[in-house]
Amino acid sequence: MNKVINKKLSRRSFLKGAALLSSMAAVPVSFVSQQAYAAAKASKAAMQYVDHPNGTKDCVSCIQYIPGKTAKADGTCKVVEGAVKPQGYCIAFAPKV
Repeated sequence: MNKVINKKLSRRSFLKGAALLSSMAAVPVSFVSQQAYAAAKASKAAMQYVDHPNGTKDCVSCIQYIPGKTAKADGTCKVVEGAVKPQGYCIAFAPKV
């Protein structure tokens, strides 16, 4: 055991250990930030979400919209919590460029 204690720590070993320690610290932070992101979404009522378009403005045309598995399936939104219809609309509408 004295050999392990008396052994000098090489620069390479130190850097490997530091990299491993920092990567271990990043895992919980990314998990918490994903939960915080999900919690940061606004309610449908707060965003005045409706299941029909407002003229030519609808979720499919919005940059915030994340499509469902098919074109007609409900998707999700980066701003509004829960499922949203492709033909829906809310006040967070931002047209795709």
